[in-house]
Amino acid sequence: MVINSVTFVGSFPSESKCPESNKPEYAFIGRSNVGKSSLINHLCDRKEIAKVSSTPGKTQLINFFEINESWHLVDLPGYGYAKSSKKKRAQWEKMIFHYLSARVQLKCAFVLMDSRIPLQEIDRNFINWLGETHVPFVFVFTKSDGIKKAEMNKNIKNIKEKLLEEWTELPQSFITSSVKSRGKEEILEFIENLNSSNQN
Repeated sequence: MVINSVTFVGSFPSESKCPESNKPEYAFIGRSNVGKSSLINHLCDRKEIAKVSSTPGKTQLINFFEINESWHLVDLPGYGYAKSSKKKRAQWEKMIFHYLSARVQLKCAFVLMDSRIPLQEIDRNFINWLGETHVPFVFVFTKSDGIKKAEMNKNIKNIKEKLLEEWTELPQSFITSSVKSRGKEEILEFIENLNSSNQN
């Protein structure tokens, strides 16, 4: 897939406020500071589609982008930002969970995890919730440029083994690096194939 156009649709405080549309949606989510904004900019081949910041928790609304006038990329707030208040975190979680469980246009959620670190309990809990709620999702392991390949492969293997303690099988996964331009084509091809299958 070649991305020819990216249009910012708007930012919305809840699923009920999101635009009415029959276009398929693909949501990107992960812990704060996992590299979500960098990945979205990389996928879209634009520098500032999603805001990149050294400060986690910048995304606080559901951000919609229309891609090639045919599908929506949805940038969801990161979870687990400890410096935000409990009330604010609860509001974000309610917004995220309701969007993921209620949005009929959602075709797949891309769950981002840092390829350099072990499985975090907050990631495990979120992934298990997705399974319990029957939300379709895949994994995206980010920041693969920041670790040696052998170490990364071992870490990803350990993450999957931990998850398989509660899962019988895991969904597809992608390894990405915005710095080394890795994983972009695979993710866009995955989305293109899903879009094509939904049209048939």
